[in-house]
Formats: sequence, structure tokens, C-alpha cells
Amino acid sequence: MAKINSNYDKLSAGYLFPEIARRTKNFLGANPGVEVMRLGIGDTTEPIVPAVIEGLHRGVQNLSSADTYSGYGASEGINPLREGIAALYREQNAEVNADEVFVSDGAKSDSANIQSIFSEENIVAVQDPAYPVYVDSNVIAGRAGVAGDAGYDGLVYMPCSEENDFFPSVPESKVDLIYICSPNNPTGAVATREQLKSFVDYARAHKAVILYDSAYASFITDPALPRSIFEIEGARECSIELNSFSKTAGFTGVRLAWTIVPKECVAEDAAVGKIHALWTRRQNTFFNGASNVVQQGGLAVLSPEGRRQTGEQVAFYLENARIVSEGLRSLGLATYGGGNAPYVWMKTPGELTSWEFFDKILGECHVVGTPGSGFGPSGEGFFRLSAFGHRENIEQAVDSIQQNLKL
Repeated sequence: MAKINSNYDKLSAGYLFPEIARRTKNFLGANPGVEVMRLGIGDTTEPIVPAVIEGLHRGVQNLSSADTYSGYGASEGINPLREGIAALYREQNAEVNADEVFVSDGAKSDSANIQSIFSEENIVAVQDPAYPVYVDSNVIAGRAGVAGDAGYDGLVYMPCSEENDFFPSVPESKVDLIYICSPNNPTGAVATREQLKSFVDYARAHKAVILYDSAYASFITDPALPRSIFEIEGARECSIELNSFSKTAGFTGVRLAWTIVPKECVAEDAAVGKIHALWTRRQNTFFNGASNVVQQGGLAVLSPEGRRQTGEQVAFYLENARIVSEGLRSLGLATYGGGNAPYVWMKTPGELTSWEFFDKILGECHVVGTPGSGFGPSGEGFFRLSAFGHRENIEQAVDSIQQNLKL
């Protein structure tokens, strides 16, 4: 008799973004003809830059000739792309070797799939608030226990609040897997070198592994802030880093990312090289590699002209974030993030809950954002606004908030 994975039934109410879509659809149904301005889901909006389009075209053209056609490639990614990514890290004084770079079709899927090489008995710590996939994938894997008002009883939540500048202290108890996202989604906070060093020291002392999501690293403008955990001494012994072309190059629908698993990374029961070998085996067993065409696009992103053009696009989104943040502050609202990240984290006014403010800003201003409580218990009382959008749409949304939000 076939049986299902009952852990799916432990997932708390609908996934955050489908719930936003449902409420927005209901609002539009009750208010025909109303235009909704969307500052919610963090999807890119600007066209892929010309240098990268040229690379994607080259990838397609290669398939049209017997001399350049390629079928299955290495599951870990083509060597030139792996070399290019490693070189990018070395520019940042982060030691990464090409054979430690695993190219994939998304950092989101990697952040869930990486769990399969670790025991189900591991105790997991997550920043709170956190990107939902960290929590939900561990629920499905059977590590999270049962959900309550304070979150899942099997997880260790590391609160991020105004008091600690939205970056947590190391856990007080022993944990095994630690999820850190910097720049953070949803708060926009960026970890300092000292803050990352405290987690590296903790992980090395407890033989824990840090799963470090740096998908928004290209948005960091402050040279004093680290873009990679591998800029921190000792991180190669205890860290796995995930990154992506999604937000840097507009590849949200194209799909291309990478995960770095250093050979030195160890666990309580795994010596040097074991974790790297397990992830290699996992990818070779379950994955046939990212699209050949898309990997050519990735190479174009890393070219000098590709980096220049995508850098200008990142700056465009950061300017959007500034417009959103300053517009909200003009109303006396408290905002965080935005300077080194594409997200503005806003404190809801008065005593409004996150979902109450969602309904309020949608009803009064026709603007869709993301309730902070959807990212974890510590997100209650906050609201995320995304800087991804066409400039005129961003300005229109901010103007509507300034003119119509009743405070």
C-alpha cells in the first residue's frame, strides 16, 4: 500500500505568495476596473541586458551546428562557467576553487536539496524572519516538528529585530544546520564581518554547517560589508554558500545558480572531503546539469561588458529602493534595508498586524506588498516592499501611498 509523506500536512497555512495572490484576486473581483500596483513578490522586471542576450543567442546558435552542438554536460556545470564564478570570488578575497562550484537551475531548489546529504536528526536554526523555503523544506524533510504561534517546535529561531539591527546572535544551544541570508530577504539587512565571524566560530566549535544564501550579494554597495562568507577566516571548514544569477542578471525565469561546497567543509561525522563528495553524488544522481544555452548566458554575465551592464541594472533597482524608502519615511514610517538590498522592510503603523496592513494598503492605496509575518514569528508587525519594478510603476505606487494611506 502506497503512503504519502505526512510531513506535508504539517506545513502551516498556504504558502505566503499564493495567499497574497488569492487576496489580491478577491480584491480585484470586488473592485472591477481598479489597477493594483505590485510591490510584493521579488521578481525582476527589466529586460535582460544586451551583452547577456548575445550570450544566450550564442548558446542557441551553438546547437544548430554539428561542430558546436552539445548534449548532456557535466552535472556540476561547464568548466568555463565554474572557473568564472571561482574567479569572481577570488576578486573578493574569498578562496573558492572551480571544482567546488556546482552550477544549478536555482538557489531556491539548492537550498532545499542540500538537506538530503544531512541527517534528518539534525537540529536546524533559521534567521527569523526568513525566506519561507528554509523552513518549509525542513518541515517536509521531517525536521521541524509541529507548528504553533511561535513557529515550529522542532526548529531553533534566531530572532532578527530592531534591537539587534535585524541580524541575530549565535544560538544559545547546540544546533547542526544554520541558515543565514545576507543581504537578507525580507529585511534587507547585511551581516558585517564581525557578525559572520561569530557564526563561523560557533559552527567550527560545534561542527555545525552554515548554509549561507548570498543571492543578493551584488546589491551590496558598502565595500566594508562582505559579499561572501568565504571572506571570513575559517568559513571553508563549516560553510556552504548558495548564489544565483536571478536578481543580478534578471534570470528569475531563465534559471541559473550555483552552490559552493568547499572540500574542507566538515560535519560531526564527516571528515574533510566527505560533504563535497556527497553533494557531487547527489547532483550526479538527481540532476543532469543546467541548460547548455543558459550557461552560455551565465558566461556572458561574467564578461566585462556583462558585468558592467548588469551592474547598471542592479543600481537601477537600488534607486527604486531609495525612492520607496524615502517615500515611506516622508509619512513618518520607519523603514530598514534598501541601501544594500532590493527590499525595504517597513514597520507597520500603530498596532496593525502584518496582514491587517496588507489589507489596508491594498484597499486604500491599491498597492500589494508582503506581510512580514509570512516570513516567521519575528516578522509580525513588519511589511516588505520590493524594489523590483519599472520606475514609473514604483513612483506611481509611492505616490499613491503618500496620497491615500490613512495614518
